[in-house]
Order: sequence, then structure tokens, then C-alpha cells
Amino acid sequence: MGNVVGGVLGAFGLSASAGLNAYIPLLIVSLVAKFTNLIKLVEPWDTLTSWWIIGLLVLLSLVEFFADKVPAVNHINDIIQSFIRPTAGAILFAASAQAITEIHPVISIAAGLLIAGSVHAVKAVAVRPAITATTGGTANVPVSILEDVISTLLSILSIVLPILVAIVMIVIAIWIIWWLSHNSKKQKAV
Repeated sequence: MGNVVGGVLGAFGLSASAGLNAYIPLLIVSLVAKFTNLIKLVEPWDTLTSWWIIGLLVLLSLVEFFADKVPAVNHINDIIQSFIRPTAGAILFAASAQAITEIHPVISIAAGLLIAGSVHAVKAVAVRPAITATTGGTANVPVSILEDVISTLLSILSIVLPILVAIVMIVIAIWIIWWLSHNSKKQKAV
């Protein structure tokens, strides 16, 4: 039972991570499944361990890394990623949950879509525009790097310590809600 709960919590963490960066968690899952016993991907998800897919994920990770650091290009990237990140979240949830549990693939895909899509929406519609507006765009590159670091750490923790991921996700959600309400109060006061 603990393995099932850990698998589902890990799936949630990986999907949330995909909402920040689509390719980092896919690459991490691919590499961990390829080189360790921590994840055993079943068909059709075991395709992620193909060298062609791993190479493609490395290339796409680099493209997204640099695209997200260039002013104006980062906003176009977020629009394009509005379709890719939820899809990556769906793949990650389905692949990681099915490796541990017998959750129906349709439910896993829907959960992954919703989780990654929600994280991406908060990032692209609320957090990033607010940061751009309040800092004149000067904080975009450091925030983008922070998102990549969070996506990487969250992906690794989702595999190694999924219960910790649940705690971290709750803390981050509370912080985002506080931050958004704090900024809306400031704007109303002005």
C-alpha cells in the first residue's frame, strides 16, 4: 500500500514539475528508468528509455532552457508550452502511476493534464506576468533559472522521496496563494 501511495504522490510531483518545464522531468524519468531500478516503465511508456527519445529530450531541454531566458521569446515559448507541458504531465503521470499501480490510463492522463496544466497556467498567466510587471523584466532570467532548478529537484524528489514532494507542493501552493493575495491587496491600495 505504501508503494502505491508513493507512486501516486510521485506521479503528482512529476506532473507538477512538467508544468514548470516539460522536458526536464521527462528526461529525468527516462534516465532513471534507463540506468536504475527506481522506475520500471511498462509498455508503451518504456519508449522513454530509447536513446533516440533521450537524445531528443536533451535537445528539447536545451531549446526550452535558452528560449525561456530571452525577453519576448519567453512569452512565445509559454504560449507554445501551453500545449506541451500538460501533455508532458499526462505522460509522466500515466507512466509513473502505471509503473506502481493499476490506475486506469485515462484517469492518469486526465490527472496529469490537469496538474501540469494548472501549474503552467499559474506560472504563465499569474506569476510570470506579475514578476515581469513589477521588475520591468529584470527578474525573468533568474526566475526562469529558479523554475528549472525547482523542476529538476521536484522531479528527482518525486522519484526518490514522493512523500516529501507532497509536503513541498503544499507549502509552495500556500506560498503562491499568499503571494497572489498579498500582491492583489497592494494593487487595490494603489
